[in-house]
Amino acid sequence: MMIGFLGSMLLLRRELIRKEMDGALAESLAVAAMIGGLAGAKIYFIIEAWSYVWNDPYTYVLTGAGFTFFGGFIGGFMGVLMVTRMRHLPFLPVLDAIGLTLPIGYGIGRIGCQLAGDGDYGSPTDLPWGMAYPNGLVPTLERVHPAPVYETLYSALTLWVLLKLRLRLQKPGQLFCVYLIMIGFGRFLVEFVRINPAVLFGLSDAQVISILMMLTGGFCLRVMHRKPLAVSNETTHL
Repeated sequence: MMIGFLGSMLLLRRELIRKEMDGALAESLAVAAMIGGLAGAKIYFIIEAWSYVWNDPYTYVLTGAGFTFFGGFIGGFMGVLMVTRMRHLPFLPVLDAIGLTLPIGYGIGRIGCQLAGDGDYGSPTDLPWGMAYPNGLVPTLERVHPAPVYETLYSALTLWVLLKLRLRLQKPGQLFCVYLIMIGFGRFLVEFVRINPAVLFGLSDAQVISILMMLTGGFCLRVMHRKPLAVSNETTHL
């Protein structure tokens, strides 16, 4: 986790400087995103899996188990929003810079999940790359889809695409919209091999949220594409 945090912060600093902002703000933004993300990930899990938490509060509240991506995303977003308002920063350019760094933290975080065998793996498979986790936090002797590996590889692809597009997308907010679409699409796909109950039309709750993320990103991207590029966009505040 610390490697992901430091890597994200270094890229964020470079991106802020490229956008003619103070690179030193990277520390404040990264810390706010991390604290908000951890809090949001834990709170979301407690609400979502209350029965598990009630039966074993120590494991799911006081240890490294029991975090969810979407809760972390919401909490991290709120943390960044708070800092931008307090520092009077241009919200959309900052959001673009943050979006560029998120795949690093998420991808490295999934490596941690893979090494720990914390139950984020997928359903049983006989594919050659299927893995067992006999010594994991949630052990299994059955060969299953290494879902964290899939997500790490997809995070690397997402980062590559965002780096390619960051100079082409001139309007503030567009890059973050692309991030929403890509991360939503990736999570939607990986859920087909994970063990999560269906909640709507045969889809898991994570897939429903992923669809909402893709629709939000696509809608906002379309709206931004239609709006003329203004000189003051880079300094537009929330």
